[in-house]
Amino acid sequence: MAEAHPVGFQWVMEAKRRGAKVFHVDPRFTRTSALADSYLPIRAGTDIALLGGVVRYILDNELDFREYVVAYTNAATIVTEEYADTEDMHGLFSGFNDDNATYDQASWRYEGHPQDQATRDSETQRETAAGLEHESHGAPVGGETERDETLQHPRCVYQILKRHFSRYTPEMVERVCGIPQEKFLELAQAWTENSGRERTGMLVYSVGWTQHSVGVQYIRTGAIIQLLLGNVGRPGGGVMALRGHASIQGSTDIPTLFNLLPGYLPMPHHAEHPTLDKWVDSIAHPGQKGFWGNARTYGVNLLKAYWGDAATAENDYCYGYMPRMTGDHGTYQQVLNMIDGKIKGYFLLGQNPAVGSAHGRAQRLGMANLDWLVVRDLFMIESATFWQNAPEIETGEIAPEKCRTEVFFLPAASHVEKEGTFTQTQRLLQWREKAVEPPGDARSELWFFYHLGRIIRERLATSTKPRDRALLDLAWDYPTHGPHVEPSAEAVLREINGYDVATGRPLASFTEMKDDGSTVGGCWIYTGVYADGVNQAARRKPGSEQSLVAPEWGWAWPANRRILYNRASADPDGNPWSERKRYVWWDADKSEWTGYDVPDFEKTKPPSYRPAHDASGVAGIAGDDPFILQGDGKGWLYAPTGVLDGPMPTHYEPVESPVRNPLYRQQANPTRKVYTHPINTLNPSPPQEHSHVFPYVFTVSRLTEHHTAGGMSRNVSPLAELQPEMFVEVSPELAALRGLSHLGWAHLVTSRAAVEAKVLVTDRVTPLRVDGRIIHQVWLPYHFGYEGLVTGDSANDLFGITLDPNVLIQESKVGTCDVRPGRRPRGQDLLDLVVDYRRRSGNLVHRYPPMVTTDVADSSSDQEA
Repeated sequence: MAEAHPVGFQWVMEAKRRGAKVFHVDPRFTRTSALADSYLPIRAGTDIALLGGVVRYILDNELDFREYVVAYTNAATIVTEEYADTEDMHGLFSGFNDDNATYDQASWRYEGHPQDQATRDSETQRETAAGLEHESHGAPVGGETERDETLQHPRCVYQILKRHFSRYTPEMVERVCGIPQEKFLELAQAWTENSGRERTGMLVYSVGWTQHSVGVQYIRTGAIIQLLLGNVGRPGGGVMALRGHASIQGSTDIPTLFNLLPGYLPMPHHAEHPTLDKWVDSIAHPGQKGFWGNARTYGVNLLKAYWGDAATAENDYCYGYMPRMTGDHGTYQQVLNMIDGKIKGYFLLGQNPAVGSAHGRAQRLGMANLDWLVVRDLFMIESATFWQNAPEIETGEIAPEKCRTEVFFLPAASHVEKEGTFTQTQRLLQWREKAVEPPGDARSELWFFYHLGRIIRERLATSTKPRDRALLDLAWDYPTHGPHVEPSAEAVLREINGYDVATGRPLASFTEMKDDGSTVGGCWIYTGVYADGVNQAARRKPGSEQSLVAPEWGWAWPANRRILYNRASADPDGNPWSERKRYVWWDADKSEWTGYDVPDFEKTKPPSYRPAHDASGVAGIAGDDPFILQGDGKGWLYAPTGVLDGPMPTHYEPVESPVRNPLYRQQANPTRKVYTHPINTLNPSPPQEHSHVFPYVFTVSRLTEHHTAGGMSRNVSPLAELQPEMFVEVSPELAALRGLSHLGWAHLVTSRAAVEAKVLVTDRVTPLRVDGRIIHQVWLPYHFGYEGLVTGDSANDLFGITLDPNVLIQESKVGTCDVRPGRRPRGQDLLDLVVDYRRRSGNLVHRYPPMVTTDVADSSSDQEA
């Protein structure tokens, strides 16, 4: 956090000054480690083993915040007797289908719930990244559950959790992660001490947790710990996700993702959602508890925002115009489709896949097989010049005079050259004014898309083809201003906020939305950001003039609420857990919820409220159910549906690993998304043969001085001077082993590529003892490419393409490699080197379905099992 998010890290340092204890877990000693009270080096890709050890420590020592756990989580809920755990199946859960490497989740359901509860096909869910649909709401589950609040029933979630994590002992944590037992116990003790009525602790993670083939389960394990300790929905608690840059949260709220619509409404699937009713019911799950029971309202308001007067009840609010998913439309499927000639043209905005995405060679070869490519950026980035400057020019794989792709480069305005909002990692919308005019022909994205849409609509104006009606009927009438006819960003924000059709009055809350077409709202979770016609995101009242929660600094979704699920900051009766942690509470005299923040609960619903047996939607939420977007109102320690690779996190090795999984016979995530394609070769891992060909672990992350793939920062001379070239950090032990000299050259080889870097011999990366052997790790920054003031090979060239099955994010924080002294070969010699490594390693290509290893005999795994 100090390295990559230094502005936010100042508050960690302030907390430390006030007595907080800071722990840092990372494969590499960083600026954060230097400022932490304790640093734990970890083998990249083994975080679930560490966190699972903390879960076991909590449960074995009964250190959970029991009153919170029983009341607010599903710990007491009883699971069907059909469920079988990884403990019973050598690393698999019940319901696994060998044919397509997916789970039938029916056996994970709660006791008494029907088998058809989870009706969606798991393979389709994986293809469409269905897990991402649940980022802000619960998966489908019935509200009525059988519970044992003594937590003694052998099939209650609490007991299942204890059995599942029973083997995650301190000894096993050391064996898997390389973390000494005493360091682990120091962390576990400190974390659990920050629990109960008087204390809370916060977990902070970065994108380094998401970019794994089990990334979703990393985050779930952290959330399980925080729920067990009562650290969710309470001040000083929670889980803080450090996003890649300022508006990454905004790009999922109002998404640039193929499977989501604004406000986390799922994109319709052509086979599953042919009508508005089918689509809405797939979100609301009729009969369920929670605020997603209002999905029709959110959906209709979005359709009205898109198509305005053309959207009426008679035509299902133009639902027929909505695009439909047919399968995997993610970025990695797209690049393989480019290579195969299935995509003709492509737009790149704020993205630099030539060096910024996994498997850079595949990215560049894909772009070289398009008819046309539009790149909008501040600088002439690698994705605009691949046809003349890519490494494949030197190897002869791309010939500039023969490259078929016509590239159109359009200059873009930077964030200080346009107005609009950022949505920060804490869901905070902040308005930025334009500081300076963009130079020359540089324009904002808003200008580009508005005028592109205007021109296309003008050219189609006389069309009578049904396919063109969706474009012609769009509500595309934003006011413009200035010499360049710039659309009004505030007008767009007003439409996103929503308004009453008859009067034009901006809506103050999403509870004012109607499902009859009388209101418009482009993103229901953002409703209120333009309440009273005032740009609430532009507020900057000084902290000294308002409360500690600072509700008049920007605006947070939803409803300007600063802590989600803050009903959990009070006990089941509505009283603060303690005066010290007082935040939101029930005021019996006024018969309403009140506090320092906007209560995340119906304002007048008392703690004593109990729904009728058949109540659903918001009415189905009891007065002591704080997790109001979940189908059962509880925080999930166990996921009975919705998570594609298991109801509880399980340690699997990274797809490329030098060691056999010490915990289970199953080596890697059996449900991971793979792409069987000749270009997508794989380094072997145990129990496959030849894993010794790639004996070292490599991991990547960022530097303070550079930004993502370096497109901006490598073109800024002071930053380029501070970090002028690509380098690799290696331990003194590995340097001696491989003949590497400090400030000399080394090259790293995988079955995809070889990259070179200057050698930095340092104690910041340390050899770890893992399962009885020494594992060496190396670290690289991922900021370099072949354009800019400073250049270097791209670390992302080393990775293959394997994805988490829930959200289709790539495993790009860990891989295996060989490390050799000296500079890498050039031209044909480079290709020959990589081909030779592929040959020696078995020339493996990702297979479908992924390899299941539970039937492979292995003495160490058998002993653990």
